[in-house]
Amino acid sequence: MWQRLSFRTQLFLPLGASFLAALILGGVLLQIFASGQLVDENEPARRSTRTIATALNNTLRASDNPQKILDAFVQSLTTSSDIQFRSAEGAPAPSPRSDTHNLQGIPQWFINLLAVPDTDAAAPVLIDGRRIGDIVFLPDLSADLFEKWIGFLALTSLVAVLTVLTGIIAYVFAGSALRPLQHLGEGLTRMRRGDYAKPIPVGGPPEIRQSCAEANALAATLAQLSQDNRDLMHRLVSLQDDERRDLARELHDELGPLLFSIRAGTIALIDAASQAGNLGNSAEEVLQSVEALQQTNRRILDRLRPLYIEELGLATSVQTLLRNFRKQAPHIALTDTIDPDLNVIDGALARTVYRVIQEALTNVLRHAKASGAHVQATIAGETLVIEISDDGGGFPADNAFGRGLTGMHERVRALSGSLSLLRVDERTYVRCHLPAKPAREVLVNS
Repeated sequence: MWQRLSFRTQLFLPLGASFLAALILGGVLLQIFASGQLVDENEPARRSTRTIATALNNTLRASDNPQKILDAFVQSLTTSSDIQFRSAEGAPAPSPRSDTHNLQGIPQWFINLLAVPDTDAAAPVLIDGRRIGDIVFLPDLSADLFEKWIGFLALTSLVAVLTVLTGIIAYVFAGSALRPLQHLGEGLTRMRRGDYAKPIPVGGPPEIRQSCAEANALAATLAQLSQDNRDLMHRLVSLQDDERRDLARELHDELGPLLFSIRAGTIALIDAASQAGNLGNSAEEVLQSVEALQQTNRRILDRLRPLYIEELGLATSVQTLLRNFRKQAPHIALTDTIDPDLNVIDGALARTVYRVIQEALTNVLRHAKASGAHVQATIAGETLVIEISDDGGGFPADNAFGRGLTGMHERVRALSGSLSLLRVDERTYVRCHLPAKPAREVLVNS
């Protein structure tokens, strides 16, 4: 649970706990020492009360008229004095001046916390051996309690101010340390996504600055490796296209004429053997096999290298591919949105676009069991957007890319593009984004 809290929360919770602990400790110490302090502060007055009572009793014993002396003594006492005379004949006793329920400005919970002790004292007054009253000490504790209250407020305020100042300082320093860590985390996230261009700001304590600098160095190394990888993949794709072009040329130049010659000879054989029914039937079968072989050869040539892209342009070639698909799969309703500006694209980029559409439609025909599909190929600014969608059954969760799309993914990466396979709203999408202008510049420079 503690590990899930943020750094600032982990920092401020101990500060808040320290503040509460200081308040509790201050209350405990106040309760322990304040009561004894109040007793000690009023002990001299209690002894003075007993001394006054002793002196008064001695005077009364030596006097001829003790009642007169006592009356004079009682009249000399003022109501504001801590020492009062309490008659033993049932006269009302002076109100205890230590009553803590009427103190102004001091909350009752604080007084209850102090556990104010009983500091009253009484000494008997005797005339002719008969007790006629008491001299009582009724201390006024309001000043002492107010002093304790002010001290408690001062201590609490000091602890609160120190806690707030410590919290502000900790918040500022935590922010100065967390901000570079946040930048470092965001930079590592960008690196994980393949974005190495934006450097991580270097700041904060020396340890964090060193980590940011090392992360920037790692990003530069990964960027160089990624660029080298794209260059290598581009060269591999170019070599693959060259090999396919050579193989297609061999098939076209060597196998094509031989098949045509066999077909022509078979037709001549059919004409010559028109009178022999059995031989004519065999020749017809040979002719059908040759025609099937020619169609297979044309499909292989088209898969290896669509030679008419250079002559007709990409947009026209894609339209031809779509027409062939409609003939091959009339049960699938195929719609399209093909940008005529695709004809300006050539080279490896054009072949990659053609291959992506071709491979996606092949998957729709073989595996999707779809009733409808849509092909979109448009240019938006400097980005070439390709999307092939169908309403088929989708793809297995553990096998999104087959062998064909994996090869297309490598081709797209070689041109700094992206290829994704999605399932949204019961439709399967093959989406490809390619940088049109940079790819054309690379091809021109190569």
